[in-house]
Amino acid sequence: MAVRKAQAVWKGTLGKGNGTMSLGSGSYNGSYSFSSRFENGKGGNPEELLGAAFAGCFSMALSMLLEQAGFPPESIRTEASVSIDKAGDGFSITTISLDTQGTVPGCSDEIFQRQANAAKTGCPVAKALTGASVALHARLVQK
Repeated sequence: MAVRKAQAVWKGTLGKGNGTMSLGSGSYNGSYSFSSRFENGKGGNPEELLGAAFAGCFSMALSMLLEQAGFPPESIRTEASVSIDKAGDGFSITTISLDTQGTVPGCSDEIFQRQANAAKTGCPVAKALTGASVALHARLVQK
């Protein structure tokens, strides 16, 4: 099976330090800091990368499930919102919200919702995130 790698380097203290994160494929390399993670500062953060991973995995899984149900999609677009909140002495990722929109010719909303909910719990990233509450808002686009 495939093994995917990513790297992070942090320099300095939590509040005044900074770091970089990169994907082993070389397709992403970005900076992050306390401000970009826990406030609204410039730079990336691990939660955005986690959201991108979940949105990508979910979209692929939903596409597969719809195709298996006899409704190959034209497109699936998913946005993930990842909330990190103060919890006790530290922080926790408390909720992840998936907002997905699919253009799927001939598919009913009932079938789309059923497959979207199956993808929400069945994709590999979802299985790895069992400690977070995941909300789903799925819309079928009719042409």
